[in-house]
Amino acid sequence: MKNIDWKNLGFGYMKTDYNVRCYFREGKWGELEVCSSEMINLHMGATALHYGQEAFEGLKAFKGKDGKIRIFRMGENAKRLQSSCEGIMMEKFPVDMFESAVKMAVELNRDYIPPFDSDASLYIRPLLIGTGAEIGVKPADEYLFVVFVMPVGPYFPEGFKPTDLIILRCHDRAAPHGTGRYKIGGNYAASLAAGYKAKKGGYSAVLYLDSREKKYIDECGPANFFGIKDNTYITPDSESILPSITNRSLMALAEELGLKVEKRKVACEELPTFEEVGACGTAAVISPVKRIFDADENREFLYGNEAGKWSTKLYNKLRSIQYGEEEDKWGWMTILE
Repeated sequence: MKNIDWKNLGFGYMKTDYNVRCYFREGKWGELEVCSSEMINLHMGATALHYGQEAFEGLKAFKGKDGKIRIFRMGENAKRLQSSCEGIMMEKFPVDMFESAVKMAVELNRDYIPPFDSDASLYIRPLLIGTGAEIGVKPADEYLFVVFVMPVGPYFPEGFKPTDLIILRCHDRAAPHGTGRYKIGGNYAASLAAGYKAKKGGYSAVLYLDSREKKYIDECGPANFFGIKDNTYITPDSESILPSITNRSLMALAEELGLKVEKRKVACEELPTFEEVGACGTAAVISPVKRIFDADENREFLYGNEAGKWSTKLYNKLRSIQYGEEEDKWGWMTILE
């Protein structure tokens, strides 16, 4: 195991020993290759650079008290990457090869997997880019798939502590019928200016509203939104929202804990009625929200300085499954011996 300050990791890039690569050339995917370089040799006309043919995923591996390594729901990430490929006309990477590449990258970098008691994990970043040169607007004929990993701490520095969100109607993350439901770089580029403005004002993220009417909640920048009231877990339904694997998992756990689950349009006017609010995703798991400030309406919604009862239960239950402390009755974890 590497000599790393595991308990004080941020959520940022750290060099590890190996990554795994695969090339699509002449109409077929090649073999998985192990690489120790951090660099990619890319043609200046690559479609990833000019036309945004780029998609990625984020998932995690955890070391349990029993010393076993567990990877969370990687098959779902493989399928979501294929959906992104369909959305921007990239060559789909096969699910079985995706899973093999992820397991290989984790195995090769075992020394970077944080210990059980560190509250950290190994973040896994699969990346798919168009490498073929095209100057006309068209899909590439060559692609590169890469998986690299790094140890990370909490996405939000506060960890599992309530943070503040801000609504900025002058910014949109994605257009209706656009690419919001795909995990592609362009959606995140569109959020950078608003995110910078939010952080400068002391907020952890922007709570985006729907781009057409500015009436309904979409998502919280890098994460899905959920609210809890009347023993019901409520999360927005929109074509512009990335389908979060963490959110889907939390919905299943919420039902198991006795909550009703509703995936539907959530009007901004509903915000004051929630007892608890949170943002959820791979990086943050759950980030409870203590306050939402609507900058345009100059009003705020308060949810308490401590994480709510249900958010805490859901967070602890999912983490217990990920670290192997609770039975994985859902079959979500892939165990590396």
